[in-house]
Amino acid sequence: MAVQREHQHIFSTRYVIIKQESLLRLFPLNEMTSVFRGDTQGEKNVLVTSSCDHSIRLWWKGSSLRCFRGHNGPVLSLSNKLLGEDGRKVLASGGEDGTVRLWSLGSSGKRGQLALKATLYGHEKPVNLMSVAGHKTSLLVSISRDSKVSVWDTGAATSSAVRTSCCVGMASVPGTPVNMKCHESLLYVAAGSSATAFDLRTMQKVITAAVHQPKLCSFDAIPSKYLIRTGGDGRAMLWDVRRNQESLKPEPIAELDGHCGQVTLLHMDPYKIVTGGPDNAYVNVWEVDTGVQTNSLLCSLTDGAGSGCDAMAVDGCRITTTSYSEDSGVLCFRDYNHDATNPVTKLENEPSSKFWISMSDDDSDD
Repeated sequence: MAVQREHQHIFSTRYVIIKQESLLRLFPLNEMTSVFRGDTQGEKNVLVTSSCDHSIRLWWKGSSLRCFRGHNGPVLSLSNKLLGEDGRKVLASGGEDGTVRLWSLGSSGKRGQLALKATLYGHEKPVNLMSVAGHKTSLLVSISRDSKVSVWDTGAATSSAVRTSCCVGMASVPGTPVNMKCHESLLYVAAGSSATAFDLRTMQKVITAAVHQPKLCSFDAIPSKYLIRTGGDGRAMLWDVRRNQESLKPEPIAELDGHCGQVTLLHMDPYKIVTGGPDNAYVNVWEVDTGVQTNSLLCSLTDGAGSGCDAMAVDGCRITTTSYSEDSGVLCFRDYNHDATNPVTKLENEPSSKFWISMSDDDSDD
């Protein structure tokens, strides 16, 4: 299939030069109203980044608005959602120092001196991953480099000086942790060469949902559609959890070949899959149900060696990517909201394939 290197209608593309950042998160503006006051029309999300310089930054309209510091080392992970109820939202982070830290995004001061609300101890190794439970917004799941999984009650952490009682569940998985995803009371953990589901209420294993040999490099899921995606060296795979419930040897429903190097970055929503990696200057877009490739987007200023995609955040028709070298990095914003359903160039006699389709509120997934 003929794939365009750049979509012909880019309505909003912005490049920002930043220091090396390690992780990106997009959070809804309506959850952070105590931080952003005044005219906010047209801006629906706030970008949060973590960095190897021990900091967490909040970005607004291309500028850094807040900088939080407290970790004694690089910040390796950020919660995928904000924790808590309305009016008391907090962000969780995990560090090379083995701690989980909770931050109030509504704290005053440019440097966020009053932002740190709690520090949770229990992991013996760096905290690589974290996710908010789907059935209870105060529960945070974290996993450290030694594959130890911990479940924290952050509501108790922010209201009590006793931190040791905040851990309410533990488990372990074989292999190096890659990613995890919560849906309702289920926790999907990708580590080593397999993706495993746990029941958060009992911390018991439910199913081995996927096996990707020789090892997993990335993982994402849409549990409400029973679909999960794994990335490896040179290819990605699409899995249907329902087909693997009774199988001792899970089989994928589609394989996506043709990647350059390891597929370390994955995004899935009900309409599309976006894949990328540090050895490829382009991110690829695929249809979620068929695995058909629809486009390929340059994520750096050049497509030369050493300028691959190092981090990625996708929200509906918006995509943010970072690419960095030894001296600096490039943060690229694209907005396809006004052109989401235009078909890309195709070969003769091939059916049209839509690049993006805007997600309605009813179709969005955790």
